[in-house]
Amino acid sequence: MLVHEIIKNGHSEDIAIVDEGRKFTYADFAEKIKKFRNRLYNLGIRQGDRVGIFSRNSAEFVFAYFGITSLGAICVPINFQLSNRETAFILKNADVQHLLTYEKLELDEFFTKGEKVFQHDINTFGEGEFEDAPDLPKNFDENNPCVIIYTSGTTGNPKGAVLSHKNLVHNTKQCEVFKCDRNCKVLCVLPMYHCFEWTCAVLNTFYRGASAYVMRVFKPKEMIDMVRDYQLTDMIIVPSIFKLVTALAKAEDFKSVRFAMSGGTTLPEKMIEEFTKKFGLPIAEGYGLSEASPCVFLTTHGKERAGSCGQLLWGEEIKIVDEKGNEVATGEPGELLVRGGQVMLEYWKNPTATAETIDKDGWLHTGDVAKVDADGYYYIVSRIKEMIISMGENIYPREIEEVVYQFKGIKDAAVIGVEDKLRGEVGACFYDVKDGEKVDARELKKYLQKNLAMYKIPREFHEMKEIPRTSTGKISKRKILEDYLAAQNK
Repeated sequence: MLVHEIIKNGHSEDIAIVDEGRKFTYADFAEKIKKFRNRLYNLGIRQGDRVGIFSRNSAEFVFAYFGITSLGAICVPINFQLSNRETAFILKNADVQHLLTYEKLELDEFFTKGEKVFQHDINTFGEGEFEDAPDLPKNFDENNPCVIIYTSGTTGNPKGAVLSHKNLVHNTKQCEVFKCDRNCKVLCVLPMYHCFEWTCAVLNTFYRGASAYVMRVFKPKEMIDMVRDYQLTDMIIVPSIFKLVTALAKAEDFKSVRFAMSGGTTLPEKMIEEFTKKFGLPIAEGYGLSEASPCVFLTTHGKERAGSCGQLLWGEEIKIVDEKGNEVATGEPGELLVRGGQVMLEYWKNPTATAETIDKDGWLHTGDVAKVDADGYYYIVSRIKEMIISMGENIYPREIEEVVYQFKGIKDAAVIGVEDKLRGEVGACFYDVKDGEKVDARELKKYLQKNLAMYKIPREFHEMKEIPRTSTGKISKRKILEDYLAAQNK
């Protein structure tokens, strides 16, 4: 099965999408995909071409994605919070020539005269009549690339995880543990460019013939009203949203909800207790990464266990290993490795990074530390990598540090994740200054805001007399964090 074919599971008369009062049946959905497909083909899009989507959540985002992939082209969804510089890098790296966007982007300064990206208004793209695009060739199969998900790199520029049709459909089928069916109404509030939202809340909804209720911008009160007024049954959100709605919603607001799932980062047990006490609902947790489409572990509805991100899914293999690659005993922590139908094909145009992440036996090395209990429930212990997860978004310190170093007067810099009650984690920027120079933290922050997505901007800035280093001369982030925590606890 190809990704765009999953909508065939829906009944033509059933509601597929509700977006700001607009309702689309599965029959409407198929017709909209056809319109987008025909327009794309008319523009010259063919099998293997990359087409970008830069948009907030909307029905048009869905139509565009399915239209692109139905041609055998490769979708490149882009985080709409990125700066123009960051967006331009992705467009150039993926060789995108056509971008469907909800707002015009000023990108000319990042392209040479011979380079061009044609921007199209995604909201009006499906209007008009165009000649029908031909069917895909018979030799086009599920192993062909479907999407490139760009995930920020630990060494600077983001890497594009290439996912096949098989990867996404396989992972969607693994979401059967949600027990979603034709009668379910699923909240779609997390950004659709995010792999977690796309697979769990969008693709799974259509695969089960259910209805997706789209929220374009998250606002706590509006989300609560939407769940109550539309009698939504499934909420797939992140810990920061759980925290806000637990405080603001009344018990009766979520009476219709049968399934609540959290992903993106670990959910504190206290938050689970507060939510369950108020609404009488357990919270199912999951774990994944873009390179695995993204789900590796999911919790079966009705078998939730606080602190656990779920159990083994069908069609995958899991190993937890020590530094030498040997499997550890039950209950012992080690690096999590996964192999299965949801593991990506490769990193786009980056064979070195691919080989570093997927070994010769097909095991994806996640870089995360996990453990499993005697009942087969898995737990994420920590991250080997320095990645910060804030409000469900992945933030890589090295990427920020590279920009900090470009600011006049900066000698050394280190960005470290620190605890935040609302966001889970936020970045804290520590730096020292070159002799004879001065650095205004406010100006530094403004500089970062110009060159990075807003969610990547550190929440704290700390000038140090001297950045501590290890005996080998490397910046000691451990020492920085220890000193920071000690000062916080005084």
